[in-house]
Amino acid sequence: MKQVYLDNAATTAIRPEVIERMTQVLRDSYGNASSTHSFGRSSKALLEQCRKNIASYFNVAASEIVFTSGGTEADNLALRSAVRDLGVTEIITSKIEHHAVLHTAEQLQKEYNIEVKYVDLDDCGLIDYSHLEHLLQSSNKAIVSLMHINNEVGNILDIERVATLCKSNNALFHTDTVQSIGHYKIDLKTTPIDFLAASAHKFHGPKGVGFCFIRKESGLKPLIFGGEQERGYRAGTESIHNIVGLDEALKIAYANLEEDKKYVSGLKTYFMQQIETHLPKTSFNGGCADTINSTYTLVNVCLPIAPEKAGMLQFQLDLKGIACSKGSACQSGSNQQSHVLTEILNDEKLKQPSVRFSFSIYNTKEELDYVVNVLKAFISA
Repeated sequence: MKQVYLDNAATTAIRPEVIERMTQVLRDSYGNASSTHSFGRSSKALLEQCRKNIASYFNVAASEIVFTSGGTEADNLALRSAVRDLGVTEIITSKIEHHAVLHTAEQLQKEYNIEVKYVDLDDCGLIDYSHLEHLLQSSNKAIVSLMHINNEVGNILDIERVATLCKSNNALFHTDTVQSIGHYKIDLKTTPIDFLAASAHKFHGPKGVGFCFIRKESGLKPLIFGGEQERGYRAGTESIHNIVGLDEALKIAYANLEEDKKYVSGLKTYFMQQIETHLPKTSFNGGCADTINSTYTLVNVCLPIAPEKAGMLQFQLDLKGIACSKGSACQSGSNQQSHVLTEILNDEKLKQPSVRFSFSIYNTKEELDYVVNVLKAFISA
C-alpha cells in the first residue's frame, strides 16, 4: 500500500544525518554533564557547544538558551514564572493559540486570580493589532503570548510589530515559535521578544527536546527544581544526545533554508492548484491560501462532504495510507472540533470536514496527486 506522510506540522521524520550524530553521542559521550571527571567534562563541552551554536542562529548570548523537553515546557516556564515571579497580573493572548498556552493561561487564572484577555481576530484568524494596542494601553502589568505561526491554519504573526507594541507599553512578550524555528530566521537582537519556545521534532530533529529563549536579566525563575543544571532554570540531567540532535537538525535546516523553502513552497502551491482544479468546491481555512501571510509548510482545507459522510473521511484516508490531521496532534485523539476552526469558521462550514495537510522536503508532487485522487474518489462516491 502507498504511504504518504502529510502531517509534518505534528512531527517530522528525523534526518539521517541527525540520527547518525545522535547515535555517535549515545555510544561515545555517555558521561553526566554535571560530573567533574573527564567523561562528564566531555559531555559538558558538547552541551555548551550546542548552546553556543543555537544561540548564534538567533543572535543572542548562549546563556539565554535554556534546554527543555519541548515547546510545551518552554511555554509553561515562561508564562508560569511571569505570573508567579515577575508580578504579571494580565495575560493577553488569542483564542486560537496552542493549548500549551491556552490551558496554562486558564490554570494560572484559577491559581492566581489574574485576568486573561483575548485579542480580536478577523474572519481568517489574523490578529487585530489595533485591538491588541488598546488592550496593552489599558493593562497594568501584562504578558502577551501570541504564536508566530498558527499550527492549524498557518497564519503568520508580525512578531516585530507585536514586540514593539509590547515594549512601548511596558509589557512582556512571549511567543510560541514551534512551527517557525527551522523554517524561518528570527533575529532576537533586533526584535525585543522576552521569551520564545521551540521544539526540535518540528524541523527533522528528535522528539522530547526543545529550548526556551529567556532574555538576559528577565528575572524568570525555574519551573522544575532540583539540581543547578541549565544555570538553575531547569533542573535535571541534560539529555545530551537529544540536544546534539536538536543542534544538528537546526544547523542543517538553516544551511539549506532557501533551497528547502523553495521546494516545499512549490509543493504547497501545486497542491492548492490541484485542489482548486479537481475539487472546486473546496475552501481554504484561515489565511493558509495567502502565500505571503501564511507559512509555506501547510494548508487547511474545508471539503465539500455531507455531514453524514464526513465521519468516514479520516478513516478512508488512513486506509489509503495517507497521514494528515483534522487539527493539532495534541487533540487529534479527541472527537471535539478544532478550537481554532470553531473560532473562525461559520456554522455551515463547521458541518463539513476540515483537514490539515503539512509538507516537508521528503514529499513529492506524485504523492500530492495521489492524495487529490483519493479525495476526489471519496467525494464523488
